[in-house]
Amino acid sequence: MSNVWHEELLNEDQAAQIEEWLTDPQIVADLSWGLTDTKVLQLWSGGQQYILKTADAKNHHMQREFVAHARFTRPLVELGVTARARFVDESLRLLVMDYLPGYLCDHSPAELDPEIHVQAGRALRLIHDHFSYNDENYEKKFIRKCLNWLSADHRINPHVVARAGTALSEYRTEASLLVPTHGDWQPRNWIINGDRLHVIDFGRFDFRPASSDLNRLAVQQWKDAPELESAFFEGYGDDPRDSRTWPIISLREAIGTAVWAYQVGDTDFEAQGHQMLRDALELF
Repeated sequence: MSNVWHEELLNEDQAAQIEEWLTDPQIVADLSWGLTDTKVLQLWSGGQQYILKTADAKNHHMQREFVAHARFTRPLVELGVTARARFVDESLRLLVMDYLPGYLCDHSPAELDPEIHVQAGRALRLIHDHFSYNDENYEKKFIRKCLNWLSADHRINPHVVARAGTALSEYRTEASLLVPTHGDWQPRNWIINGDRLHVIDFGRFDFRPASSDLNRLAVQQWKDAPELESAFFEGYGDDPRDSRTWPIISLREAIGTAVWAYQVGDTDFEAQGHQMLRDALELF
């Protein structure tokens, strides 16, 4: 077995398994962000391209990818919107998917294209409609999690921490209808091929209220372009946001973004989290 092709990006057991799955694999590009230990490698084998994702056993985002691709991406795969998982080995933390050609939507003209937002709404609805259930404890658990985040290391202004803590403590929890959610539904996880939208990265997949998947768009692309919001709901259908839960969901996403981004050293995303916090607190 050759140990040259993987260039120490994989351990020997992982490389051996990849060589069982793919003929003469070669790394085309390392597409990893470098913020965490998640590796995203573009591979070439047998005249085809693939994406390999792997991460350390402590990286919970990898487990979310496994769950999403095992049970909940099928509607998008069937339409060619999301890559099909070809090979999976959870013990070795390996996920090999088809490669989706195109360019990243983020910071491209497509980011503000209403037709792309129509497609994004249509695709997200397919995920949300796949399954649902009621959870009596979801809101209680995420309130505790938010308070724990505020007690962790971050650079959130103490005044903002106090306001957020008050809003969280005073919130009256109720049962929640949960659906499969992507968790980071925004142009940085959209690939554009011609005039078609593709969706990548299910590392934040989880069961949440449907409206939680709208938060990234609401504070970024839709903020100054209401026509994009209208286009999205043309594809999605009804608006799942409501006056009781939307403020607290927005606050949760803002806190999580600001704290996580600080901890991994993503200063641009951290700044976005701080802006999200200011916007979310205005809803109370």
